Amino acid sequence: MFSRVTATKKLQTLQKRIRGVAGGTSASKTISILLILIDYCQRNEKKVVSVVSESMPHLRKGSMRDFLNIMQSHNYFNDNKWNKTESVYTFETGSILEFFGVESWEKVKGARRDVLFINEANHIDQNSFTQMEVRTKEVIWLDWNPENEFWWYTDILGKRDVDFITLTYKDNEVLDQRIIDTIESRRWNKNWWLVYGLGQLGEVESRIFTGWEIVDNIPHEARLERYGLDFGYTNDPTALVAIHYFNGGYVLDEVLYRLRMANREITDIIKTLPYALVVADSAEPKSIDEIKSYGVSIVGSTKGQGSVLQGVQYVQDQRISVTKQSLNLIKEYRNYLWQTDKEGKIINEPQEFMNHCMDAIRYGFDKFQRGNYVQDIDVGGVKPFLPGIG
Repeated sequence: MFSRVTATKKLQTLQKRIRGVAGGTSASKTISILLILIDYCQRNEKKVVSVVSESMPHLRKGSMRDFLNIMQSHNYFNDNKWNKTESVYTFETGSILEFFGVESWEKVKGARRDVLFINEANHIDQNSFTQMEVRTKEVIWLDWNPENEFWWYTDILGKRDVDFITLTYKDNEVLDQRIIDTIESRRWNKNWWLVYGLGQLGEVESRIFTGWEIVDNIPHEARLERYGLDFGYTNDPTALVAIHYFNGGYVLDEVLYRLRMANREITDIIKTLPYALVVADSAEPKSIDEIKSYGVSIVGSTKGQGSVLQGVQYVQDQRISVTKQSLNLIKEYRNYLWQTDKEGKIINEPQEFMNHCMDAIRYGFDKFQRGNYVQDIDVGGVKPFLPGIG
């Protein structure tokens, strides 16, 4: 059962046509807005509500999953009312709630609606917002983590008559104490705490990687070069990322991001994939040897003083694209920050969380560096294709 927490009650007081909701992690922004939208559809006849985000994969693992969980836990859900193909739910009132990604341009510029909810609005462009705004009759909801300044702050807030509210995890009374403890344990990282703890606008300069492009798919002409593997188990996920070379840059694709993966299970997944060398965290030599014993071509990454910063710098120097289905990778990319000292000054050391895919990427790129080329050739006797080397 999903409760109407303080966050929900605060949102129910908003009255303006456009309602911006910024906030930290676990603040119940999305859940609360969905509860309000479900109630709206149940009370009003033949209304159209659109829930939109940057892509359908993002919706399926985010707000769409939340919507279905709410409907099922409250015994509202009727399987006959859910069009899974079109991602549309029809209520008994004749009102519908639909999901679509902004990559579907015909829907962005298409039919009109009564209510719009843009989930994680900071990840869509202003033109898409404008196209949907002029096609929405009543209310527009937007939510986001304030990771950086975007068009809401520069072109909407202070220039138009809108509601704007900030929520934090303290507005969510049903939050598990373990999650609260995890959030509060990050107070030492002032940039992270500012955004995800306090829900305030963050400092973009603390991001490690910027400028990556989100693409629909891996181009047909792209060439698979490596897999990067970061081990995890109980608290941290195992992350496996495929690295493809294409037209002078690299396309990254998240293959695996899961807790409690045994080495045999990791191996089984790798063996279903197209062949490429796996470069893993060399801090786990026992795991590397076990996976190698199952017939996988795998080596450890380079370790040593300065190796992390060297790897980060190498990745920063590349032109990177990421497939839109790589949801955890994209989330880490947007939230991978430099640490800060007690005075809030950025120090030259990456954070030690939200870094599983980021570490896997760094491991994979490790073997592209000129100094590690010989070790690469020795694995399985196969000389890899290294753009610009040899």
